[in-house]
Amino acid sequence: MTSAATSPQQDQTDETSGPVIIGGGQAGLAAAWHLTRRGMRPVVLEASSRLGESWRSRWDSLRLFSPAQYDALPGMPFPAGTDTYPAKDPVGDYLERYAAESGLVVRLNSRVTGLSRLGEAFEVRTANDVLRTSRVVVATGPFQRPFVPAVGQKLDASVTQLHSADYRNPQALPDGPALVVGGGNSGLQIALELVAGREVHISVGENPPTLPQRIARRDLFWWLTRTGLLSVPATSRLGRRMQSRGEFVIGTRRRALKRAGVQFRPRLVDADGHTVRFADDTTLDVPVIVWATGYRSDYSWIQIPSVVKDSRVVHRRGVTDVPGLYFIGLSWQHTRGSALLGFVGADAAYLADHITSETTTTTRFLPASAGRKSSN
Repeated sequence: MTSAATSPQQDQTDETSGPVIIGGGQAGLAAAWHLTRRGMRPVVLEASSRLGESWRSRWDSLRLFSPAQYDALPGMPFPAGTDTYPAKDPVGDYLERYAAESGLVVRLNSRVTGLSRLGEAFEVRTANDVLRTSRVVVATGPFQRPFVPAVGQKLDASVTQLHSADYRNPQALPDGPALVVGGGNSGLQIALELVAGREVHISVGENPPTLPQRIARRDLFWWLTRTGLLSVPATSRLGRRMQSRGEFVIGTRRRALKRAGVQFRPRLVDADGHTVRFADDTTLDVPVIVWATGYRSDYSWIQIPSVVKDSRVVHRRGVTDVPGLYFIGLSWQHTRGSALLGFVGADAAYLADHITSETTTTTRFLPASAGRKSSN
């Protein structure tokens, strides 16, 4: 069975029935699968020319922390051995195959530039289409806009700066010492990879909790699922405590990096030319900086009041106060697993039940030149 994955044509006019899902990553595809199984015909809009590109575009050596048996979307096991850790490209290939074998309707090269209200319906704008529907699921994920601190603007143009989103491998960087800024999973992994061939410093402002990959010969995710920690509700007392501690580092310990030669520095606070200054007033001249400083949400394309406040989505388990508008794949949307590949399916099933309990939806595809007037 093949998916109806297509690229939009200029001035295309189509008509289909079902919700519009914005984003063709794991969250969007899981939502589409559940809606399809409930008799609906959702349309997935994917910005890239191929499903899974957000995974394929990450650094070369990236592997999942979760073993293959915990990486499946609803209805299809991940095609890898138990207790193996898939690399990024197989994850992208899996998403592509998942959509095809599930018969999901996917429209590629369909980056959404605007979402607004049109009476009791929604208007979804892409470069080539104006889509009108009464149900929209936003599945753009938690990693939308790479964040680089303003201090980076004080560095000389000759200093090579890149975000971890653009890092691929050590060979792609100029020779010489490197500074990695950020002590999360990405920062520690990149620093460990770089130190094999150069002097590496890492600036860490906070020390997130660190968990080993395996405990008593069992993978960490075996313990997390057996203890129920991945399914603790975000609104519970324990869930709030877990959120307050932030994201945890899995498998990469500071001691291992120090043994490999990585030099730890405190928080970076200033820069001038080629020199950076840290919180302890020490300085360092560096030709290369990798910013592993995370991402920020970008919902500027949503022109619907009250949905986003202070860059955060206002929702209850993905259901907003705007009838017919839903989100999926948010960090801690309902549980710790809400944004993880193998665990987003629970939220997808919940939203699918909620959507299908309401009125049947209709989506119309209009040419991009169609009238853009809408009411918020």
